[in-house]
Amino acid sequence: MSQSTTAVKPTESGNRQLSLYRVVRRDGSVVDFEPNKVQVAMTKAFLAVEGESGAESSRIKDITSKLSAQVCETLMKRLPDGGVLHIEHIQDQVEIVLMRAGEHEVARRYVIYRDERARERSANADETETRQITVIGANGRAKTLDVSELNSMIKDACEGLGEAAVPANIVESTLSTLYDGVSEIEVMRSAVFTARTLIEKDPVYSLVSARLLLEQMREEVLGSRTAQKDMDEKYAAYLPQYIEKGIAAGLLDQKLALFDLEKLGKAIKAERDLKFQYLGLQTLYDRYLLHIDGKRFELPQTFWMRVAMGLSINEVDREDRAIQFYEVLSNFDFVSSTPTLFNSGTHRPQLSSCFLTTVKDDLTGIYDAIKENALLSKFSGGLGNDWTPVRALGAHIQGTNGKSQGVVPFLKVVNDTAVAVNQGGKRKGAVCCYLETWHIDIEEFLELRKNTGDERRRTHDMNTANWIPDLFMERVLENQPWTLFSPDETQTCTICSVKNSKKHTKPTRRKPLMAS
Repeated sequence: MSQSTTAVKPTESGNRQLSLYRVVRRDGSVVDFEPNKVQVAMTKAFLAVEGESGAESSRIKDITSKLSAQVCETLMKRLPDGGVLHIEHIQDQVEIVLMRAGEHEVARRYVIYRDERARERSANADETETRQITVIGANGRAKTLDVSELNSMIKDACEGLGEAAVPANIVESTLSTLYDGVSEIEVMRSAVFTARTLIEKDPVYSLVSARLLLEQMREEVLGSRTAQKDMDEKYAAYLPQYIEKGIAAGLLDQKLALFDLEKLGKAIKAERDLKFQYLGLQTLYDRYLLHIDGKRFELPQTFWMRVAMGLSINEVDREDRAIQFYEVLSNFDFVSSTPTLFNSGTHRPQLSSCFLTTVKDDLTGIYDAIKENALLSKFSGGLGNDWTPVRALGAHIQGTNGKSQGVVPFLKVVNDTAVAVNQGGKRKGAVCCYLETWHIDIEEFLELRKNTGDERRRTHDMNTANWIPDLFMERVLENQPWTLFSPDETQTCTICSVKNSKKHTKPTRRKPLMAS
């Protein structure tokens, strides 16, 4: 069958290095992931419906290019750090994308084709043949995959979750993604990935995925697999080691070593690890757990205890208070804001979420404010800046006898600073800039978030807020005009809705604006 295709153009995620992704074929061999093959398969399915005359159709090329990019986007989101995909997983996603796009007949032909090929393989397969998989351990030594151990681990993860959680489904799919020479850690990742793909079939697999991820985390931190029933004892023994390691690495406050760690270790409830669903635990692993050179040394319950210890560090009965905080946090009765979770108990215990500042109307004040933004964002603070005092576009600058460029160009710098200093590399910087309604730059300020216009006067990565006084709304109701002016040219007064009234003075430079 002949067909003409165009290369799949990567979307945002397609810009990632495709070399990080491999595909396991049905014979167990591993090949590079080639997105273009997804489009070729889709094109064949369309041609099976529309006939060979559609081979040169630009419509089919456009549709298959778009849908193939969606398939690749989804697959890469599931494995953001790269990994191994099985051919069946890719084909499953192709079916889903075709159905969601409304191409039901094409999807039906694709399913029929897959079913026919599956029957052919089944007829030719030697059912007595069992493929053995060689696994490379952390020490670099090769060994045969212990399938019974994999079965046991997945069975434990499904225990107590009812009939909806079927271990055999996860085991079978996990084995299909493995290949000779796979690393031990990749075996764990494949099990988590497989369970995660089943969440859309039944939500119970979110808990299964979380438990498998817990296994992976415990092995990374403790160095070996640990059964859930043994974790109370492990947590109690590990807490002092964890505090010592964190202090030695310069990550934890030395005052944490002064706590009664034996008492706190006994207070840890290991069963609360099981309260996490997959997305919550994965977020905890990616953003919150402390690490040294990328290797985590913090477990979920030591994380909660570290936050609790940081919050009670100056209390008189600090151990009792820490346990009280721990009980609330680990039960999810209350969870502190992100800066508190990031920084509590660390050598820089910045626990506040938001910082509000007013920018002064001079170059030193403006750049001091931007510097403060960067430093606060570095340690996870969200920012709110009042730019109302800064003079408007065209206002006189006494020092240079020139004219001001107004507020907007500086807000572009604020926007880019928020992108550059992204809360310690853990999440995006957050900043909101405020301007009052009477400021003469308000119209340009309201256009900052538009998708069109001069990009030098656009801020797509920060928020903007317009302060609206009662007087403006009164003018709107009465259909009266509204006057805009620059703050450096007009004395403040209540008539103009500006605080710190002295006397009403006519602005030297005014811009009438109809409120209606």
